[in-house]
Amino acid sequence: MATSLGAFTRAQFDRKPVRYSLVSVVAVGVSQLVLIVCNGLLDWSPVASNLAAVSIGCIPSYTLNRSWVWGKRGPNHLWREVAPFWALALLGLAFSTLLVHFAAGWNDSTLVVSAANLTAFGILWVVKYLLLDSLLFALPGDDSELITS
Repeated sequence: MATSLGAFTRAQFDRKPVRYSLVSVVAVGVSQLVLIVCNGLLDWSPVASNLAAVSIGCIPSYTLNRSWVWGKRGPNHLWREVAPFWALALLGLAFSTLLVHFAAGWNDSTLVVSAANLTAFGILWVVKYLLLDSLLFALPGDDSELITS
């Protein structure tokens, strides 16, 4: 039973959507921690806190998505990977900042600001996966090897 449970667990973590979800948990955790520290402890404005949170959260998101989810190794491609990833991040930043701005106008508590940030990224989550999978990290003729473990 333990062997089959271990094999089942390994098989699940080899699936791209599961790995993508786990990377999202890490990136959201980092972003939320930065947002709460900046807004709740350092008393930054909600918009400035969101800007810092999204920017810092993108670092583990890009790194883990590229290497662990899509198995890309070797040098990063500035125009094929990094720039489009950051463009998606900026789109998410703009959308989340808009929601944070409107939410803070209603109630600027850290909980409301955090909920607005999470709502924005929850909406964009599926679209981002599809774009990363079909356009960004799955380029035709790419010679990087896929890592399966």
